Amino acid sequence: MPAPTGFVAGSQGHSNPAIVVGQSLQQIFHPDDGILSVPPIFVRLRLFYSFAYAVIQQEGAGMSEAKSNAATSETLVSFRGVQKSYDGESLIVKDLNLDIRKGEFLTLLGPSGSGKTTSLMMLAGFETPTAGEIQLAGRSINNVPPHKRDIGMVFQNYALFPHMTVAENLAFPLTVRNLSKTDVSERVKRVLNMVQLDTFAKRYPGQLSGGQQQRVALARALVFEPQLVLMDEPLGALDKQLREHMQMEIKHIHQRLGVTVVYVTHDQGEALTMSDRVAVFHQGEIQQIADPRTLYEEPCNTFVANFIGENNRINGTLLASDGKRCQVQLPRGERVEALAVNVGQAGEPVTLSIRPERVRLNGHSERCVNRFSGRVAEFIYLGDHVRVRLEVCGKADFFVKQPIAELDPALAVGDVVPLGWEVEHARALDPIAEAH
Repeated sequence: MPAPTGFVAGSQGHSNPAIVVGQSLQQIFHPDDGILSVPPIFVRLRLFYSFAYAVIQQEGAGMSEAKSNAATSETLVSFRGVQKSYDGESLIVKDLNLDIRKGEFLTLLGPSGSGKTTSLMMLAGFETPTAGEIQLAGRSINNVPPHKRDIGMVFQNYALFPHMTVAENLAFPLTVRNLSKTDVSERVKRVLNMVQLDTFAKRYPGQLSGGQQQRVALARALVFEPQLVLMDEPLGALDKQLREHMQMEIKHIHQRLGVTVVYVTHDQGEALTMSDRVAVFHQGEIQQIADPRTLYEEPCNTFVANFIGENNRINGTLLASDGKRCQVQLPRGERVEALAVNVGQAGEPVTLSIRPERVRLNGHSERCVNRFSGRVAEFIYLGDHVRVRLEVCGKADFFVKQPIAELDPALAVGDVVPLGWEVEHARALDPIAEAH
């Protein structure tokens, strides 16, 4: 791996970051240990932290000025017209314009290939924008290497140094910044307590569970008190129960520290649980950015409605619209009144979006403006609630979500029941594109 720009010899001793890197890598590659290779992520991470010492010595004044600017501004990170292409033809990220507020927890959410991870990697400095500018604390960082950005990073595969104990892993980013042994010891002790791993300081990563390793990785990203922490699907390798526990733990740590977090995931539940705001990516563009409640209750287009949570989609034709509400005719002639969110002209196709939990059955539907009948096709038991699949308005997979306490025990497959929903719970959106 070629040495990055700025990898120069220091004056003496171990204050030279090149010596720190060389000796540490030699420990990993030492043939007596039988270790002949190391994943590139360790080399990259090692270099990332090692150069921090040189940065603080050579550009401390500049970084202090940047932090001062950030303190007087609500915006910490700005993407301005950012694009990314790997082949010079197709754009992975298209004209990204995004402001990230100081102290917020922002999640970049989307399916694989949507551009969310590429955007995070450009912010981290591991990818270079093809066009546009990224600003951090008021200054352009397009040409600033990763180790000079004052950013903490948490990777999905943890990227802990296997030959170091937990305490040594946490101390490393502090040591290369030339902090005193007393400061290093105090900070390591503090973050170990924060992630509840006080008794694991002398263990090696291989002696920890996946959840414990993730806590160490999180603590290492926070121990040098960066202005920004980036997390690239950090919980993807954990089982469901542990993942849910870590979601709340990360959220609570963020609330206590107030650090700015940019988090990447494809898990919608994770995004809704943890975030102050969520940016939904699709085909290299942000489709909608909002707080979790707004994103779920008020999706602006069909992609967001389908990607976030469960959703009943019914295709129809727009009959009329007054700008706020509209009338939609379904294929069999039924008419639905809905909110006109993203519609065209009368006669054009639309897709109705109705959340399963907003549909009322039997007597609960009597006052609904939109009222129809449905035939029960299936019950899907999920513990705290039941998903009821019905045939409604010619649609065979129309779902209603019923809490266990509200489900009529006499309801059976084949029953025909009245159902309905309010106007404000039906959103008329852009039509679903036909697959070719």
